[in-house]
Parts: sequence; structure tokens; C-alpha cells
Amino acid sequence: MIRGFIFLFLAFVAVLILYPIVYIVLGSFKENSELLRGGANPMPTHFVIENYIQAWKQANFAAYTQNSIFISLGVMVITLVVCSMAGYVFDRKKFRGKEFLYGLFIAFMFVNVGSVALRPLFELSVALHLNTSLFTVVLISAGMSQATNIFLVRGYMASVPKEIDEAAKIDGCSFFGIYWRIALPLLKPVLATIGLLSFRQGWNEYILPLVFTISNDSMRPLTVGVTMLKNAGDGAAAWNIMFAGSTISIVPILIVYLFASKYFMKGMTSGAVKG
Repeated sequence: MIRGFIFLFLAFVAVLILYPIVYIVLGSFKENSELLRGGANPMPTHFVIENYIQAWKQANFAAYTQNSIFISLGVMVITLVVCSMAGYVFDRKKFRGKEFLYGLFIAFMFVNVGSVALRPLFELSVALHLNTSLFTVVLISAGMSQATNIFLVRGYMASVPKEIDEAAKIDGCSFFGIYWRIALPLLKPVLATIGLLSFRQGWNEYILPLVFTISNDSMRPLTVGVTMLKNAGDGAAAWNIMFAGSTISIVPILIVYLFASKYFMKGMTSGAVKG
């Protein structure tokens, strides 16, 4: 009885999560007039492949995809370097104020300033002459979720016996050498999880690159460029073309997830439970 109730509840949650995606994918094959009329039937009356052709032609998908890949890879690399080093230091290094500093990191896991910080961040980037590069978007985006990632890495490092460090010290290995030769290989599962999440974060970033690329169309990532497709119609909003562009933009992140999914659950559970 209980197991059946849990199954029904999970099925209901799955439908809530998947329905918007299915609606967009099916809507990308509809005529715009059919979408504007609405209706409860998500299936198109007939499939219109021309939506994808128009979306690809009217949006600079090649340039936007390169920008999205640059942001996503940049966020992922910076996040992996920073959180792996910080998590290792917080678990293995003894220094004054460590627990207080770590407590601040944990506290900021539950604080999200959101768009409130956009204006001061933009003004700071202008003052430093960094507002003309996507690297600023990468730096800001990478710094937004470090507390959670450091928490996961420290929790995973806590499960690694410290006797391994002692044996490495006897062999003449330095503190950084232990991190590079021993800690990093052992952290692969949790780092794969963090890498996937940070890549997704960079790929889905919208408000931040929208603000920083508002005067430079060539710097737009896919998430910003796809929304501009809504204005591709003659007079009316071209939701069918925007849906087609959104569907195309989903494909790369799905491919990345398929390659990294085997590490995802292992890294999440190990880092969270043992932390």
C-alpha cells in the first residue's frame, strides 16, 4: 500500500517536471496560429519541420552556441579548481578561524541575492573595463554556487582516511602534492557531479548574460538568443520558432548529462551524506 502510494506520488512529480519540456518539444512542431489558439491537446494537428529551419536561419546559432560553450566550460573549470582546493584545505588543513570561515560559507548556501546584485556587479565591471568580455559573466556565475560545491567536496574528503596523507608525507610529498597526486584522483565522483551541475548552470544562465550583452548581440549565449526568436514573426509573437530554438538548445546539455550521469548520483550522495 505504502509502496504504491510512493510510486503514484513519484509518477505525479515526474509528470509535473516533464510536461513543460514535452509541451515545448511538441509545440515546436505546431503552426504559430495553433499555439496562439491554445487548447488542451499538446499534439500538433500536423508536424511543421519548417519551424526548425527558420529558427536555425534567423538565430545566429553557431555564434550563440560558441558563446554558451565558452561560458559553460569556463564556469565548470573555475568551479572545479576552486571548490576542489577549498574543500581539500577545509578538511585537511588546520588554521585559525577555519570553522568560522566554513560556517560563513555554509550560511551563504541559503542566501540568494539574485538580481539585486546585478547593478553593482555591472558597475564594477565597467569601472574595471571588463564589461566587454564574456569572461566577466564566467567569473560572476562561477562564484555564485561555490559554498554548496565546497560543502560537497569537504564532505567527500572526510571519507578519505587521513592515514593516506601521513604515508605520503613520509615519502616526502608536500601538502599540494598530496592534493594533486592523491586527493584529486579520489575526488573524481564528486567532481564529476559538480562539473555537470556547474556546466548546466553556465549553460542555463540568462539574466546575467542578458545584462552584460545588451549592447553587443555577438556576445549573446543561446539562452538569450533563443528568446529573441519570439520576435521573428510578422506582427504576432512567433512562439513556434522560439520553441524550436529552445528544443535545439536543450540537446547539448542532454548529451553532456548522458556522458556524466553515471557519476552524478554517486557524487551527490557521497558528498552530502558524509559531509
